[in-house]
Amino acid sequence: MDRKRFQNISSTFANKSILVVGDIMLDSFMWGVADRISPEAPVPIVAVDTVTHSPGGAGNVALNLSKLSAKIRVIGLVGNDAESEILTNMLQDAGVDTNSIIKDATRPTTVKIRVIAHNQQVIRTDHEETGSIHEDKLEEIGSILDNVLAKTDGIIIEDYNKGLLTPDSIALILAKATAHGVPVYVDPKKENFFAYQGVRLFKPNMAEFESALGEYDDHKYFEDSGKELRKKLGTEILMVTRGERGISLFSYQGMHTIVTKARKVHDVSGAGDTAISAFVLADLAGATIEESGQIANYAAGRVCEEVGVVPITLEMLHEIVEHYNDH
Repeated sequence: MDRKRFQNISSTFANKSILVVGDIMLDSFMWGVADRISPEAPVPIVAVDTVTHSPGGAGNVALNLSKLSAKIRVIGLVGNDAESEILTNMLQDAGVDTNSIIKDATRPTTVKIRVIAHNQQVIRTDHEETGSIHEDKLEEIGSILDNVLAKTDGIIIEDYNKGLLTPDSIALILAKATAHGVPVYVDPKKENFFAYQGVRLFKPNMAEFESALGEYDDHKYFEDSGKELRKKLGTEILMVTRGERGISLFSYQGMHTIVTKARKVHDVSGAGDTAISAFVLADLAGATIEESGQIANYAAGRVCEEVGVVPITLEMLHEIVEHYNDH
């Protein structure tokens, strides 16, 4: 993709309004030093000196989109607790509209706490309630969708199996989107895998793809399986993220694989969130399926060069496109 074409596509990102619907969570990191073992059990004692936070799950997708200059609103479920305040404040600071985040006093905000010593993760703790969303909250989502969809260019659904997305809420979102003519892009988990029928884009990773259809390493079988899955879902575009093998796109044009673009890989965390964010913006900006896949691949490759979960910015994306056009 030449610079001029990329400039044409990316120059309209700021005009796009995207609704992210899904499981938002707070990623917390406790950083410290472990230099002794506990006398109570054979585990390290970590002397924590710093605690940091970042939006996770659907929150990280909202962050990526906002850093790419789009206008973002997020629908998610949080508890009535201190963690929800930290999470919403961080999203607001990044320019994300959090007015559609729903508070539910009966459940906690989903929090993943990672304890890290000497740059090694020692343990992770998850605070969460994964039961299905209550009926009254479902009605609230319906009202929000009625109010915002007329001003929305696209919906991204981020499913992490934390209870917001159920067969009922998925059916509601898809029906409202269809009624307003708004395209839907989905990052699935296996529980609701086949509930997302007829969407614009469906983006499983390789593990989710294999879990739905069986494991196929052979290229020919992979291609046949991808075509079969696309048909089964009735999706316009199936995008399978395949780690170091890149991205495979299945559409009415057949299969197209785009090789990974990363100059050096430090950390693949969050690369899937970045890929769907960049793909959706490019698609809504009028890029072809292949061009959108290329931009998604550039973006994912660029964030893999960073340590930790780092959202893509428009500057970072321009930089990597420039780099590959100069070589």
